[in-house]
Amino acid sequence: MARIFLKSAFVGAALAAGLSAAALAHGPTRQKVVESVEINATPDKVWSVIGNFQDMSWLPIVKKTTGTGGNQPDVAKRQLDLGDGKTIDEELYKYSAEKHSYSYRIDKVDVKVLPVNDYSSTIMVTPEDDGKKSLVEWHGAFYRGYMNNDPPPELNDENSKKAVSAVYRTGLDALKKKLEATN
Repeated sequence: MARIFLKSAFVGAALAAGLSAAALAHGPTRQKVVESVEINATPDKVWSVIGNFQDMSWLPIVKKTTGTGGNQPDVAKRQLDLGDGKTIDEELYKYSAEKHSYSYRIDKVDVKVLPVNDYSSTIMVTPEDDGKKSLVEWHGAFYRGYMNNDPPPELNDENSKKAVSAVYRTGLDALKKKLEATN
């Protein structure tokens, strides 16, 4: 009986040690970023600027957008040219003109360009102030640029979140400026 108890205690201790080590070495966790802006323009007017997946001209860092498939989910693809040979390849997986929303994922990006892995995003426009104004929200979910433990500082969770947030903030602020200048 004592032998069975010792064997059980040993197995229990080994499992606990293994689980503790696994908890410490779990790797990256999914990060999330949400940025938003209120724009003094109707949702239809905002959507007319951002609703075409093939046109990212409203995002200042994008020099040129090329793509195929229009706004058709699981078919539409685009490449964002950021200049100096830097590109981001993306695929549309949800699109609703009626709800003023679309979702896409990055298929290919160098982590030196945007320090993320397994990135997906949604951009949506909702009415405010009885439809006279719009709230534009940009949501992103991703893993940091370095998928193993002990990432270099430029590819850690914090810097990955900062990079995505900076892109969103720059885009939303430019969108607001563009649309409110024409009102």
